[in-house]
Amino acid sequence: MILFKKITDLRNWLERQRKNGKSIGFVPTMGALYQGHLSLIETSKQKAAVTVCSIFVNPTQFNDPADFSKYPVTIEKDIELLAAAGTTALFLPDVPEIYPNGRPESKKYELGYLETVLDGSSRPGHFQGVCTVVERLLEIVAPDHLMLGQKDYQQCLVITRLLALMGNAGNGIQIHICPTLREENGLAMSSRNMRLNEADREKAALIHQSLLQIREELQPGELAPLKHKISGLLSSDGFQPDYVELANAKTLALVEVWDGKEELVALIAAFLSGVRLIDNMLVHKATE
Repeated sequence: MILFKKITDLRNWLERQRKNGKSIGFVPTMGALYQGHLSLIETSKQKAAVTVCSIFVNPTQFNDPADFSKYPVTIEKDIELLAAAGTTALFLPDVPEIYPNGRPESKKYELGYLETVLDGSSRPGHFQGVCTVVERLLEIVAPDHLMLGQKDYQQCLVITRLLALMGNAGNGIQIHICPTLREENGLAMSSRNMRLNEADREKAALIHQSLLQIREELQPGELAPLKHKISGLLSSDGFQPDYVELANAKTLALVEVWDGKEELVALIAAFLSGVRLIDNMLVHKATE
């Protein structure tokens, strides 16, 4: 695995790969890697001849400075994992390399409804920050294939929207949304799990169990009673629910009354011992 810290060096190397007819797969991360990230690397290796992974903890997407300061940094371990997984190249820039002027250019991304609900409502400005850094990284790497994890469902839709906003620069990039990897108890794998103690890691599996319960009890009609029930169960178990929602799986428009046919995704965000955890599940596929 080759490690690059400078944009110029990475671009020159990538240009040589393209001249040799090699396709480029890209896995953007903020480090603190786990098996979920490595599954994205594996998918990239299947889709492209060259796999580039980036590690960059982006300050513009943290609306809470304390959350930014607590984000786990495990660079040496990450490098070992990526090398063992067969990653071709790692891009490891510092903040001035990504934002040479000290801060990104002021730009408003027209994300519409996607940034007003769920994590967009709970974390104002978060998805603008995500788009800022992802557009910058995509301009640098110019990949053929982009690997994203379903655990960050809303972010997947936001980045899909970003590619449309990028026009020709985004048209040639194919997005691959990869399934969420889980612990044996069902807990969605996440870098944030490192901040949970052993007891809380076991308790956190209740979020996945709640999604399974939503899927099992889902019926056409008013959805509020089911959402309130699940939220109450989480609260009684020591969680602080941020949201329990059901939404259109393609647009993320919240669904209050379900016709029994619309494709639905259930999404949960909840705090446990001060750690914000998210998970989701497709609970009904659209009928043909």
